[in-house]
Amino acid sequence: MKAILGEKLGMTQVFDDEARAIPVTVIKAGPCRIVQIKTPETDGYSAIQLSYFEVPAHKLTKAEAGHFGKSGVATSRHLVEIRVDDLSSFEIGQEITIADVLVKGGRADVSGVSKGKGFQGVMKRHNFSGQGASHGVHKVHRAPGSIGACATPARVFKGKKLPGRMGGERTTTLNLEVVEIDSARGLVLLGGSVPGPNGGVVLVREAVKN
Repeated sequence: MKAILGEKLGMTQVFDDEARAIPVTVIKAGPCRIVQIKTPETDGYSAIQLSYFEVPAHKLTKAEAGHFGKSGVATSRHLVEIRVDDLSSFEIGQEITIADVLVKGGRADVSGVSKGKGFQGVMKRHNFSGQGASHGVHKVHRAPGSIGACATPARVFKGKKLPGRMGGERTTTLNLEVVEIDSARGLVLLGGSVPGPNGGVVLVREAVKN
């Protein structure tokens, strides 16, 4: 699987040949370096480990710095492991850029941590319609209402949609169109929105359901 780490810069719009405005998300992807290669003989599976966003060694733990020192790759803030079928084309220290992963007109999946929205009620969190707002209704317009299930089973089932912490979860947006690629600056423009805030780290990969 082809994949690369990057940073979400924000959204803008571009115009196509028919002068239609297309909303796009700009991602600064890579460059990433291969820190470790895992083989079936030593680890039981085939994978490569990519690093992103170089930082001084003193900003990492000794264990993390030692991991980079063993491979001879510059210390970085983020690590991600990517499963691959064929390891013959990879070597430790190799640089991966956005041009190695995506092509213009293709499709991409983007994974990231969604924006945290704090503790929210059922109308915002689960799209409940709320209760009536006419005469005779107490101030319970946004309340979830009854949640019980009568005397049998005399309990609330697990997984019931209730108020709670919303957002801040790892999520993936599938099949985004690759509108443009700027290899010189390491930028990729994806049609639509991707998870997370501006400045958040995202994993961009070839679409698995394209």
